[in-house]
Amino acid sequence: MDSVREQPPLLLGFLRDFPKGGDLHVHLVGAIYAESFIDYAAEENLCVDRTTSILIAPPCDVSCDAFTNKPAIRCAYGDHVLYNSIVDAWSMRNWKEAEESGHDHFFGTFDKFTRATNNHAGDMIAEAASRAAEDRLQFLELMHSADGGQAAALGARVGWDERLPELRDKLLAAGLKDIATGTSRQLDRDEGRMRFRLRCGSREAEPGCGVKVRYLYQVLRGLPAESVFAQILLGFELASSDPRFVGLNLVMPEDWYVPMHDFELHMKMLDYLHEVYPGVHISLHAGELAMGLTPPENLRFHIRDSIERGHAERIGHGVSVMEERDPPGLLREMAARNILVETCLTSSDEILGVRGKDHPLPVYLRYGVPVALATDDEGVSRSDLTHEYARAVKTYDLSYAELKGMARMSLEHSFLPGASLWENAAKMGQVSACSRDRPDGTKLTPACKNFLDGSERAQAQWTLEKELAGFEKKF
Repeated sequence: MDSVREQPPLLLGFLRDFPKGGDLHVHLVGAIYAESFIDYAAEENLCVDRTTSILIAPPCDVSCDAFTNKPAIRCAYGDHVLYNSIVDAWSMRNWKEAEESGHDHFFGTFDKFTRATNNHAGDMIAEAASRAAEDRLQFLELMHSADGGQAAALGARVGWDERLPELRDKLLAAGLKDIATGTSRQLDRDEGRMRFRLRCGSREAEPGCGVKVRYLYQVLRGLPAESVFAQILLGFELASSDPRFVGLNLVMPEDWYVPMHDFELHMKMLDYLHEVYPGVHISLHAGELAMGLTPPENLRFHIRDSIERGHAERIGHGVSVMEERDPPGLLREMAARNILVETCLTSSDEILGVRGKDHPLPVYLRYGVPVALATDDEGVSRSDLTHEYARAVKTYDLSYAELKGMARMSLEHSFLPGASLWENAAKMGQVSACSRDRPDGTKLTPACKNFLDGSERAQAQWTLEKELAGFEKKF
């Protein structure tokens, strides 16, 4: 890697083949490229507002003429100006900082293409898995609001009650468990569509079939409190009843009014439900903030409170860590408690304008806080994990050993069930059952095979070690 460090095309080729473990911070909707959403929208016969690029329900204008305001989106196939304007509006491609902030353009994309996601979750999972395989990933944890908003609607019907145990009882009595059951059944159908698209189980199976996919239930924290609590409760219920849901996360911009105003209440919700469901994993967006985006007092506590009160085992972004009260103390606490930071360099640059030496990645590494690189919304950002790794190498002069450590940390801190392959994650010493086995070996000892058979996490880690061994043999 050092021999190509100063030659970006060769470095990119090297990193394209480098096995990367897992992507722990990726939103399913944001992972899909705009071109795919145009195809989905055309299948649904949707229209598009020519001025704003917002999808609209039919009927559409009859003509595809350039002077129509509401053409069918399929008109874009024959109109390159319209097609390109939609792709630009639905992603960060050709974004102009002088005209609109990256923050506003980035988050503004989702309302424009949301209609295209209806009925296409299976297609989206297939695309995400295919791109992960191309990126040499073994595992994906997709943030996914898989219930289609049913829990939020139920919460709105039931209404707010500040007595959280009583509110939980009301929601369960009103049918929240039925929503959980229906969500699992819908995921069965969506994964069936994904397997069909990728031809899984056939001789023509695509590489995406080999990527292990799990889900974090995605809570929209910008909604009213009753709807947020209902979603969080559904996330805990799904993670307790369906092994494909390995935890939950709260999403939507951290600086928006409701997520900021209700932050303490959201931590109270998580604290209570963590007591009821202590085995459910939690990862939280925290510190996706920068000076000037919000009053400075709002930068002082989000990361610490997400860990200490929200019971987050991982933190997404963590960009504003040095704005927290007592940052060295917080960093030491994160290292001691083994709290991983899901680092998304491209989106932090685009959304917050935090890049290069201003990003705290080197600080986390200096304090021994575990870090894994992630894509966040690679479709909107027009990136992938290979380019995230390349950006990290070029910006922070990371060594091959550091990259390898990050890939390993992504699986060590995944929410896959089972024991770790590593006796000591920091030193990467294999557990005693596999201490005599090597990933490039042809046969496992019975003790190691039994250990791996009993742990999904260790299986994924062993696969990564085999991939790394094969990669390194080439050199």
